Amino acid sequence: MTLSIKNQFLQANFTEKGAELTNLISLDSGTEYIWQADPQVWGRHAPILFPFVGRLKNDQYRYQGKTYHMGQHGFARDRVFTVSNQTATTISFKLTADAQSRKIYPFAFELTVTYQLIDNDLKVTYRVHNPATSELYFSIGGHPGFNVPVTPENKFEDYYISYEPKKSRVQIPLVGPFNDAAHKTLAATDIDHDLTHELFQNDALIYELHQPNTFTLKNDHNHQGISVTVPDAPYTGIWSPYPTTGNLVCIEPWWGIADNLETSGELTEKMGINELAGGEDFSGSYTITAHQRRAF
Repeated sequence: MTLSIKNQFLQANFTEKGAELTNLISLDSGTEYIWQADPQVWGRHAPILFPFVGRLKNDQYRYQGKTYHMGQHGFARDRVFTVSNQTATTISFKLTADAQSRKIYPFAFELTVTYQLIDNDLKVTYRVHNPATSELYFSIGGHPGFNVPVTPENKFEDYYISYEPKKSRVQIPLVGPFNDAAHKTLAATDIDHDLTHELFQNDALIYELHQPNTFTLKNDHNHQGISVTVPDAPYTGIWSPYPTTGNLVCIEPWWGIADNLETSGELTEKMGINELAGGEDFSGSYTITAHQRRAF
């Protein structure tokens, strides 16, 4: 079932499976900003990563002496959410723990995902509530994929990544699917990066963040592109598939990260894990801005 919200500038469509954003369309031009899930390249639009971001070593983790198995990016993207609230410009989806989730993730949780249209922005907010008295350990992240080029008169290589603020950022390399934080470097993100498919030959570009950041995909021909503003996530990944390539780039705000090469496998020791006390709430957000045919 397709669910929609709309304002005078944009329409956003969603599916209850994964509470996934499937379309972000300009009402003025009809431009579609979201990747349309070509299964030959990457068969998703904008999955929600919960309760883990990235890959676990051996696809497993340990908690309180027991080993649990889970695939990449967790299970939320494949679960059916319920709609908990909807207005013309806002929609909220909710997912709670059940017998199925507890087999692989032994925690009570309530995950609410809210999308709100504000002018040319779509704000995405994650709220995690711990209804139990014991601690909840989790990661969460967004994985929105964007059409690059946005319009057919351009090509992938016409675009570049622009970073705000203009400063260097710590980059964490990947070895296979795992992070190698011991060999992190300082990336030259004080300048723009031209887009090529080869830019992603070593998988995602992962940046460690310590302040609000905006990442923009844009071109100088028609100034049509997309920005993702990340107020408080500790990491952001930028990814496009390689060596199978397609006309998309994902900008991914993460409150968590794939297992470190040297991980112990203990959940409480996992790099980037969030610990939420009983009865407490976590909130994180990011904003997608759809740029029309005008200067940024």
